[in-house]
Amino acid sequence: MRVLVVNAGSSSLKLSLLDGDSDDATVVDPDELHDVDADAVGHRIVHGGTRFTEAVRIDDGVQRALDELTDLAPLHQPKSLDALRTVQKALPDLPHVACFDTAFHTTLPFEAYTYALPREWRERYGLRRFGFHGLSHAWIARTVEKPRVVSCHLGAGASLCAIRDGRSVDTTMGFTPLEGLVMATRSGSVDPGLVLWLQQHEGLDADTIAHALEHESGLLGLTGTKDFKEILEREDDEAQQAIDTYIHRLVASVSAMAAALGGLDALVFTGGVGEHAPAIRARAAERLAFLGVQIDPTKNAATTSDADVSAPDAAVSTHVIAAREDREIARQVTALLG
Repeated sequence: MRVLVVNAGSSSLKLSLLDGDSDDATVVDPDELHDVDADAVGHRIVHGGTRFTEAVRIDDGVQRALDELTDLAPLHQPKSLDALRTVQKALPDLPHVACFDTAFHTTLPFEAYTYALPREWRERYGLRRFGFHGLSHAWIARTVEKPRVVSCHLGAGASLCAIRDGRSVDTTMGFTPLEGLVMATRSGSVDPGLVLWLQQHEGLDADTIAHALEHESGLLGLTGTKDFKEILEREDDEAQQAIDTYIHRLVASVSAMAAALGGLDALVFTGGVGEHAPAIRARAAERLAFLGVQIDPTKNAATTSDADVSAPDAAVSTHVIAAREDREIARQVTALLG
């Protein structure tokens, strides 16, 4: 089955055509959509809420439900739905399938997805941790077949996933994609009391705070730029402190994921930063030596994707794997449509 994959992320839009189980993907120009020879279209949708726990064929009712989830992923959901409408208009006769970043995390146990909030709030508003980047983490789970894996998707958005026997048991993002690690423009986790203090004592309204946490924080807030490559090349104190903060949060979170797994068999780096920043991998591995992580400096420096960079005697294997949400989406579309 030839599947056109539409992957709208927080900072990118990728269109690619995949045929069957082939690793190869043909990049598609958005201006040439009418000429695409495909059998089906698979769309990456960031938030599926509690209703959508697996891939689903898109109809009017599904599309309305996805629109209603926009407030929970304001950086992502609108872009995904805009791309969906554009491609539907260009290819109206093909089946369109939604594949969800939240779906992989439906296996989270109660203690991992629950916030310690009043029961009335949790039940009335559906407040829980959903987790994101599930399509990327699912691909890692299929690629690295170890019992206890921590998948590190590090890009403009960043999250970790604790994978036990191919299933998600913990993750760093929560109710929205704002929780967790330091990201390009997103703050990651902050004390909720800080947000309340800004409202109560400084008079900042919710929209102002939300915009700052989503668009003006993270690496941008720490350094004035969201370009990770530029930050790594800088030698000023501000850049070094930002990297230190990034590594501190990353290492602490990997340790928490390993604790959720009861140990660690494999550590995986994926995503734009995970694949292309050997210095970040090296610094993280050095700090994670107590878990048995040890990488080969030569392999790590030479690798950008799809390699085992472990030191020869390392207790934990460390891998660099290209993010292939497209392969996972194509697999899910093929499974759904037969």
